[in-house]
Amino acid sequence: MPNQKNNIFIISGPSGVGEDSVIERLKKILPIERVVTATTRPMRPGEKQGSPYYFITKAEFEKKIKLNGFFEYAQEYNDNYYGVTHEEINRVRRQKDKIGIWKIEYKGVISAKKIMPEIVAIFLNASLADLEKRIRRRSSVTDEYIKERMAYTEEWLEHRDVYDYEIENREGELEKTVKKVAQIIKERTNIAYNAKF
Repeated sequence: MPNQKNNIFIISGPSGVGEDSVIERLKKILPIERVVTATTRPMRPGEKQGSPYYFITKAEFEKKIKLNGFFEYAQEYNDNYYGVTHEEINRVRRQKDKIGIWKIEYKGVISAKKIMPEIVAIFLNASLADLEKRIRRRSSVTDEYIKERMAYTEEWLEHRDVYDYEIENREGELEKTVKKVAQIIKERTNIAYNAKF
């Protein structure tokens, strides 16, 4: 498999799969730079501008759409917009000594692959039972929310073929999952990483 010239990798998966946990652990062994998505959804407690999103108004987002400011964007199940600007992609690509990690939903993967076919997309998966269990652990989730998330997960699974790799993040095996992701990144970039973590 040829090494990729692009330094951005997509890590993606349905609710409860543990993308953020995997990315946080990757930071301990690789020089990670996150691709930050812009969103119109409200900021939640503990979040701040630029972490984990750039928070902008719907009017600002739609203005950027008209100006062709987004590399890719989508309006998701909750009616909020999510998208990554050309500026953000270029910011991360310029950092040749870093690995860009981009967390997006499958619709974004499809769009990104059309524009940048060389980008490597890694699909994190888990059993439906594990996914539901993890979603239920979140505070103040309703049965309606869980039902909605699980329905969207099944929709997501129908598009797993757009990814280059699939890794199952089994319950209690986060470290194993992280090592598998790190190995893929190493093979595709020849960047050394600290395997002890």
